[in-house]
Amino acid sequence: MSDVTIIYCRPCGYEKRAKEVAAALRRQLALEADLVAGKGGIFQVKLCDKIVASRSKGHFPGTDEIVAAVTAARH
Repeated sequence: MSDVTIIYCRPCGYEKRAKEVAAALRRQLALEADLVAGKGGIFQVKLCDKIVASRSKGHFPGTDEIVAAVTAARH
């Protein structure tokens, strides 16, 4: 199990975005992320048990924003 978990809504079509974020975390921070399918519009990125980025009404965090949030939370 890795320190990073990406929970995404499969019915909403967020799987591609979750995979892109996981690839960016691997490439830029050498971190492996666990991808967890969910539902109900969820898109959360957790470091250990702390949510560091998530989708909210009117905002979907971009890959660079998520990488920056994970980096900040690790320090």
